[in-house]
Amino acid sequence: MRSLFVLLGLACSAASLTAAPPDIVVFLADDLGWGDCSIHGGRAVPTPRMAELAAEGMTLNRAFVVSPSCAPSRAALLTGLDPMRNGAMLNHARPRQSIRKWPAFFQELGYEVVSFGKVAHYAQVTGYGFDQATHFKYHEDACIDAAVGWLEQRQTRTAREKPGKPLCLLVGTNWPHVPWPKEGLGDPGSIAIPSHLVDTTEARQALARYHAAVARCDADLGKVREAARRHLGTNHLFLFTGDHGAQFPFGKWNLYDLGVRTPLVAVWPGRIRAGTTSEAMVNWTDILPTCLEAAGGKRVAELDGSSFLSVLTGKNGQHRERIFLTHSADGDMNRYPIRAVRTGEWKYIRNLDPAAEHHTHIDRGKDAEGDGVRYFRSWVARAASDPEAAALLKRYHQRPAEELYHLAKDPAEQSNLAADPAHRETLGGLRAELDAWMRSQGDRGLETERALRAAKAGQ
Repeated sequence: MRSLFVLLGLACSAASLTAAPPDIVVFLADDLGWGDCSIHGGRAVPTPRMAELAAEGMTLNRAFVVSPSCAPSRAALLTGLDPMRNGAMLNHARPRQSIRKWPAFFQELGYEVVSFGKVAHYAQVTGYGFDQATHFKYHEDACIDAAVGWLEQRQTRTAREKPGKPLCLLVGTNWPHVPWPKEGLGDPGSIAIPSHLVDTTEARQALARYHAAVARCDADLGKVREAARRHLGTNHLFLFTGDHGAQFPFGKWNLYDLGVRTPLVAVWPGRIRAGTTSEAMVNWTDILPTCLEAAGGKRVAELDGSSFLSVLTGKNGQHRERIFLTHSADGDMNRYPIRAVRTGEWKYIRNLDPAAEHHTHIDRGKDAEGDGVRYFRSWVARAASDPEAAALLKRYHQRPAEELYHLAKDPAEQSNLAADPAHRETLGGLRAELDAWMRSQGDRGLETERALRAAKAGQ
């Protein structure tokens, strides 16, 4: 009997070593607030498809992007490198051509690597080396149906022929990026206004429209998830996440958690336990090495990210002890450079040019298509007679050189403790950690920012 068990064990080990690599699907949302998802406690918008996905796999509650704007965050995802190291610090910048990117890693493992929708920063995706990249124009919302149709055709084709390559498919919805739908979700008058927004009629209308966009994102996720179930069988890894926070003040283009914390759910039937959650801290540079390990690839030492597959499979409850964050200029609109380090309990933010005013598309963009100008003007008008509104606008425009938040007690990052003598040791420790990380990245702060802008202007 013992010999039988030994033989069975050897057979199982051999089967695991020779098992076919999984198909991989990564679904990316655009400008989705972490706290607006029902799986992370959001109540304003029903997101049933996210809830269904979470019931199938693991929800990671402490996932972060490395930069709160589209091009840098997506370049970090697709290279496994932080923005300074991949060359895409500025929004709209491209990672250096010499760097290996997501498709090359999986093509070396024999995968077909395909992209639909906003995966990189729009047309930049054509320079990443995908076997096929399509529907990447601004709000080319047909991308979802195109991806679903392509999956169906691929299954039909492989059913007629010999089994094809394993698939690595990345799909990016444009929701809830502006322009938001003209018709909002629900009654604007009944919306609960969060503390970082001024309660005006215009703000309520904007929130209702944003909520409608979140609902569209959820519906797109459901379509792609159902297609993956139908056409890829059980041996596939499905990940859902978003590139940064929503386009509201203190969200996108900021290093507060409203800007950098992101939803993340992973499903792999038989490998990831259904209906589980994790408090392990991970960031977007970790997703590439995680998917590579799942595909049978070897660890790539030069990447900034590291695999958290052991977290997903329940073998490990921890991953990172801290997250380093960066935001750089975005053309002439969002020029306020910031660096930060976040632990499980604390956040230290360094504003590199505190003498400058903080401005974004929200207060200086076009007065159209839900970009924020209309409701922001209503805040300015309210601030003339409302001290609370005036204080919020001042906090939006004027930032101190350093900010320190005790996230365990102040998750909304409202009470800056940087000047509190009681936290001098914590401030000094995090300041030193950020300094060391910036040196390791070759980041000289404001000097680097100015050099990057000068180089871009000279192109």
